[in-house]
Amino acid sequence: MTTTVRTPDNPRGLRDLPFALPEVSDSEKARARRIFNDLEERYPDAHCELEYTQPHELLIATILSAQATDVGVNKATPGLFEAFPTPAAYAASSPEEIQRYIKTIGLFRNKAKSVHASMTRIIEEFDGEVPRVMEDLLSLRGVARKTAGVVLSEAFGIMEGVVVDTHVERISKRFGLVPEEATVAMTERYLMALFPRPKWGLLSHLLIFHGRRSCKARGGDCAQDPICVRYCSESKAKREEARA
Repeated sequence: MTTTVRTPDNPRGLRDLPFALPEVSDSEKARARRIFNDLEERYPDAHCELEYTQPHELLIATILSAQATDVGVNKATPGLFEAFPTPAAYAASSPEEIQRYIKTIGLFRNKAKSVHASMTRIIEEFDGEVPRVMEDLLSLRGVARKTAGVVLSEAFGIMEGVVVDTHVERISKRFGLVPEEATVAMTERYLMALFPRPKWGLLSHLLIFHGRRSCKARGGDCAQDPICVRYCSESKAKREEARA
């Protein structure tokens, strides 16, 4: 039986978190819940848009998605996954062989090296299985916290954090869920504090869907979108009040 323990480094008693979460008020949590519900109603099919069938394929697709679009990754991975059906197949190959299949993706040479090295380590250190522990995933080449979070939540249903990409960061700040000056790391921690742990995975998908379809960095439909109008306006008014 796993228990949660409140410590100075983990004041909310959430197990396995290596860092403290910011203090948030009940009213902030209630507002976050309204935002979540509105987004879930808008995007009932929100999901990971990388295509995969096995955990190691998701890991590879996520490594490839850095500074690339999911659409571009999904175009390249069918041939890659067919040529290398298992982690052992990648380990037995070479970065040069792997990069032949991903030349349409940015930074493909470095990414081929990361794929080869991470699959080799999975064979040598993890008995050919994708690790289910954040620290183990972070030991793989090309894997940062965002990539590890995607794999854990999507492949194994393990919520170790909130995946923060450019869409999640942008909308979280526009909606006033996190401070404007928050780093990516602090953005994740605020979102973890505001939303229940079982919803962390879906939260990322909802924010990403909204960012890709409406609340874009440029040329979005924010002025016509009722969700943006409501929550961006609330956030803007609050910031102006604080500055007054």
